[in-house]
Amino acid sequence: MTASAPAMVDDADAAAWGELLAGAYREIGARAMQDLPIYNDALGVEAVGFHRFNGTTVGIMVTPWFMNVMMPASAGAQAGATQRMRFPTGEIEFVVSKVVPIGNIASCSLFSPMSEFADMEAARATAEAALAELMLAADSEEAVRRREPPTPQIDRRNFLRGALTERRG
Repeated sequence: MTASAPAMVDDADAAAWGELLAGAYREIGARAMQDLPIYNDALGVEAVGFHRFNGTTVGIMVTPWFMNVMMPASAGAQAGATQRMRFPTGEIEFVVSKVVPIGNIASCSLFSPMSEFADMEAARATAEAALAELMLAADSEEAVRRREPPTPQIDRRNFLRGALTERRG
């Protein structure tokens, strides 16, 4: 199945597209990436959370050298072009590239290189959390709660007064 194939009909097809893409990146990793310094040997290639959204397939690809939000490129999009897609959290810009044998794909980088990840469990958990954030409506109660400061704002005047009047023993 290529990115220019007709729209997929369900999440199972979206997951299958993610697995095809993962297979292509496994081959790329074995052929061209594993000897490079950006390759994290503790990681593998995994398609995380590929599902249908707004008429296309979207998910996160984890590899030993990058983690990207990915989807099939729009029909007619050429490698090097950009395309935008609106998600519940906001609009995201993707870069179009070609992956053999999949065809043109659109990707948005989350991490590269992947040196900060100790193992696949940590990378997968990060990918799942990133996908959940992407699908969280910007005006939802949860998003608003997350934007609030974790502690109350400190009044500078009272802070300075307290710091200046504190007894030191």
